[in-house]
Amino acid sequence: MFAKRLVPALLAGTAGLCAATGAQAASQTTAGTVINNTASVTYTVNGTSQSTSSTTASFVVDRKVNFTVATDQTGLTQVNLGEQNAVTRFKVTNLTNDVQDFILDPDQQNISVGILPGTDNFDMLNLKAYVDSNNNGVYDPGVDTATYIDELAPDASVTVFLVGNVPTTPSALLAFDSLHVIVAAGGTAGTKGSALVATDLNLANADNTVDIVFADDDSDGTLYLGDIARNGQGRAYSGYEIGTHNVSLTVAKSALVLSDGVNILNPKALPGATVEYCLRVNNATLTTAATSVNLTDAIPAKTTYVPGSISIGTPGVLGIACVVSGSAEDDDTDDAAETDGFTASFDTSSKTVSAHIDTVGGGATVAVAFKVTID
Repeated sequence: MFAKRLVPALLAGTAGLCAATGAQAASQTTAGTVINNTASVTYTVNGTSQSTSSTTASFVVDRKVNFTVATDQTGLTQVNLGEQNAVTRFKVTNLTNDVQDFILDPDQQNISVGILPGTDNFDMLNLKAYVDSNNNGVYDPGVDTATYIDELAPDASVTVFLVGNVPTTPSALLAFDSLHVIVAAGGTAGTKGSALVATDLNLANADNTVDIVFADDDSDGTLYLGDIARNGQGRAYSGYEIGTHNVSLTVAKSALVLSDGVNILNPKALPGATVEYCLRVNNATLTTAATSVNLTDAIPAKTTYVPGSISIGTPGVLGIACVVSGSAEDDDTDDAAETDGFTASFDTSSKTVSAHIDTVGGGATVAVAFKVTID
């Protein structure tokens, strides 16, 4: 778990809090530029004009370190329990008068008030920061692999993703995170520079030395603990919200007389007749799957289970076929060889049919059928 800090800043206003007040870097003279100045003098001696030049005064332009870190999304990222590679998005802009590297530090915040109503009550797993390498604004696993910002030009911006895995903890509701950014030395592509150290401001300006002066703002407000002004660091905040804890799962059960031993057409529910029970499990929530769905059904009195009659799969048309594409299930509980995500059994002592469905996807329906005979 990362260090926790109180951050009473509204998420919707984070970008505003991160806005810099300094001039844009594109209009600034590059650090290290040598500026020379020489004065010209003319004068007259015995009626003859003369001229000379002064000595040259030179100095180099110092490095004015400034940048912003801002949340680059609206609201929290909506996620599901167990979701992998869930993303919050940030933007880093270099307002320094030179090319810079930036060190990225993903952090998690235990915040009860401030960013959004509610309480941070879980941590993301394996939270990491990655740079948007192809500038498409979408996290691409295997493509966006850089863990620091390399050679960001003055006035240029880049997207950074915080990526983590959502735990399966049923009580999980909110997780707040932040991107902590530290300015680093640039100049060597493909190599992460060391964190910059500001020149001691008690020292006089050295004309032949590029001094480092931090000019960055307090990114989250002067009263808060996440950042302070002129420290070469910045921070912005976002988070994850479990959007769905339940789905609209319904089970419809019907019975169809298959044969009665007397009538070929329109069989009746006579003693000795075979009846197929059909359970249609429907998940009406389009965006979220239901997993580990277990059904139990005690067969009614005056009926006898037909051995080996359980099947699970794609539902057919009601009144014609319960399962049209699926698998026949055995009656025992030894399911080691099952690979289709469906298992079932019949308990002879309790006269109960049990069925297990690994996943009922969003908007999907799975049918379970079994047969009995009427005593």
